[in-house]
Amino acid sequence: MPNPWTTIGTRLIYQNPWLSLREDQVIRPDGKQGVYSVVEMLPSVGVVAIDANGDVALVEQWRYAHGKNSIEIPTGGSEKEDPDIQSAARRELAEETGISARQWRSLGSIDNSNGATTDVANMFLATDLTVGPPRQGGDESLRFFWLPFPQVVEMALDGRITESVTIAAVLKAELLRRMGQVVI
Repeated sequence: MPNPWTTIGTRLIYQNPWLSLREDQVIRPDGKQGVYSVVEMLPSVGVVAIDANGDVALVEQWRYAHGKNSIEIPTGGSEKEDPDIQSAARRELAEETGISARQWRSLGSIDNSNGATTDVANMFLATDLTVGPPRQGGDESLRFFWLPFPQVVEMALDGRITESVTIAAVLKAELLRRMGQVVI
């Protein structure tokens, strides 16, 4: 399908190290002029790290924007210094949990809030783990813990886990397990 939108102009509204907000002057598909606001972000990552016992590394943290605690797989944004997206995933996993993995499998990507942001979340399955001390930054306060994979799948299905990348990555890993493509 061809792009039905025409961008007339764009201006930067706000920028910080993690995101920028731009406002585009557009001709909408109905032919009328309007504005479209876009939050631009570097790609993000999420890692389903599963140990030899079949337990998943999870973190619980306060999510300011939603005003509540959230249980999630290790997730975070890539940085311009990351050589590639898997390197960003390795860094985030180590920062939040102290875990390194010898085996990595891509679980694909999802577009988060694709009507308003450019955030593409890249998901990975990490196995053959080594656990060391986390390297958390000053802006994160996390509780790291392990739960059995079947319980995490159940939590993604029953609403105890609500974070989109976690749900997508865990359910993709479960489908791959059911299809016999991964052993968990």
